[in-house]
Amino acid sequence: MFYENTNFYFEQEKSQIPWIKIFTKEKYKELSDCPLDIQKELFSWVLFCEKSLLEFYQPDKINIASFANYVPRVHFHVMARFKEDAFFPECMWGKQQREVVDLKLPKFEDFIDFFIKNLENKQTFNFY
Repeated sequence: MFYENTNFYFEQEKSQIPWIKIFTKEKYKELSDCPLDIQKELFSWVLFCEKSLLEFYQPDKINIASFANYVPRVHFHVMARFKEDAFFPECMWGKQQREVVDLKLPKFEDFIDFFIKNLENKQTFNFY
């Protein structure tokens, strides 16, 4: 876990690409089970993660997914994708397209610092 607040926690998925998972702390099974304010906050976080990944890594594309079959709790995946990554243009759960190469990306720990500073600097960041 690299960040949490009252309603959510954030984890890095270990991967060739920068990949964030956002989980609800409450064990909601489906997105429609979440109260409206939690839904709105969740989507604000997804967008915040997308914009942060775009600014920091400058990927070719962002992928956003929500699969809750193995982990039956509402959560989203936000992934920075690169044309040279092993699966592009397939999804990360798809067929590998090429050998894994070093994408020479900044460390995720540096991204976390950027993420926290970005959050602190957005004093007017409104989730609703």
